[in-house]
Amino acid sequence: MDFADMIMGRSTCYINGDWVIADSGRTMDVENPSSLEVLGQVPDCGGEETSRAIEAACAAWQNWRQRTALERCSLIMDFYGLVLDHEDELARLMTLEQGKPLGESRKEIRSGAEYLRWFAEEGRRAYGKIIPSPWREKRILVSREPVGVVGIITPWNFPAGMICRKAGPALAVGCPVVIKPASQTPFSALALAELSQQARIPKGVFNVVTGSPVKIGAELTSNPKVRKVSFTGSTRVGKKLLQQCSGTVKKISLELGGNAPFLIFEDADLELAIEGSIKSKFRNAGQTCICANRFLVQAEIYDVFLAKFSKAVSKLQPGDGLNEGSDLGPLIDEAAVSHVENQVADAVQRGGRLLIGGQRHSLGGNFYQPTVIADIRPKMLLFKEETFGPLAPVVKFETEDQAIAMANNTEYGLAGYVYTRDLGRAWRISEALEFGLVGVNDSLISTCEAPFGGIKESGFGREGSCYGLEDYTVLKYTCMAGMG
Repeated sequence: MDFADMIMGRSTCYINGDWVIADSGRTMDVENPSSLEVLGQVPDCGGEETSRAIEAACAAWQNWRQRTALERCSLIMDFYGLVLDHEDELARLMTLEQGKPLGESRKEIRSGAEYLRWFAEEGRRAYGKIIPSPWREKRILVSREPVGVVGIITPWNFPAGMICRKAGPALAVGCPVVIKPASQTPFSALALAELSQQARIPKGVFNVVTGSPVKIGAELTSNPKVRKVSFTGSTRVGKKLLQQCSGTVKKISLELGGNAPFLIFEDADLELAIEGSIKSKFRNAGQTCICANRFLVQAEIYDVFLAKFSKAVSKLQPGDGLNEGSDLGPLIDEAAVSHVENQVADAVQRGGRLLIGGQRHSLGGNFYQPTVIADIRPKMLLFKEETFGPLAPVVKFETEDQAIAMANNTEYGLAGYVYTRDLGRAWRISEALEFGLVGVNDSLISTCEAPFGGIKESGFGREGSCYGLEDYTVLKYTCMAGMG
């Protein structure tokens, strides 16, 4: 049986090294957003099953943390190798349940694998310090220790990459994990669980629970045996999880919504800017947290940019992600399509100039036309709200100060982009932008070596890099006396 078909045909989740059904026997359908066909079912678990997964993780913690960093590294590297060995099957599975083109799915699998490799290696560098002591007979030691059981809640837009980015550092420093994948895309998580088992990750260290986000989330945030929660998703849900975690004072990482400005100045390399605009806005059909949400273009090149950009967008081919030649797939569900429709209608009603697109695609289902709207104003919904769809709003600005003010005019602070040939301007703008990530003359900036995360209502904590490793540790100060 094909690997993807095996995963979709199981109807089980993964707890304590076993494949199990929900206590109630209930299941949830998983739908292909492109064809709207049901791919299979997963268990509809709740608090009881999650509690057992947490117990299993807690029981596995001492053994896992006591293994050397090298031993954990070796197992995670085996896991990494298996992910790459199954790249094609994992990519096909992801495209079936999420909709993105197969080429994008392959890139996500490779990127996720790189996070596993990076953290497998970085776990061997979780250094402490010896601080110069004010006492002759005492020594001050500072060490990093695993925080404990980690609850991981991941979104549907990057169903494999987000798990690797969170579970990689947790496993590397000695933390077991309980993963709640998005209900729309659980199969990618279960496929990773299968590969973790094949990699001989000990039972209880890697668990995946599917089902009710409310019940599972409530157990992860309230159970005192969970010491940290890592969540990627909406700001609304993130705020609720933050409140829930306060009851047991958990450590928490939040990667929440974004409203990324894409600033293009009159001295920019226009062809490079358009290429970057397409990649940023329409990757994953615009369903990324860091994709360009507002294009701010200087007046001197505004009309030229609109013409060239619209022409480039018109060449994009929506289609089933498994079909060769598809540039962007469907939106994840009907609610996502309706959200884009509402933003388009609001913009046009308020004076926005529709250049291309603006309607559901003739393919039907959850497909929406790649859309460009010019003459956007700050009061429009698509200027203030995250879109999460193939909709590009374009705004004209005159001066640097005006561009900075417009870019920062949002409660979000995840990512921003600047295109200019002026080195001084690049420094000024990047320093002035109130965002955790800034791309200068580049729109694809995520990598395992760099810290990923936002400020303001886009959350806190970092993923990737040495800082991502630190988020899964706690500091211990040990005072060693008797040295005189």
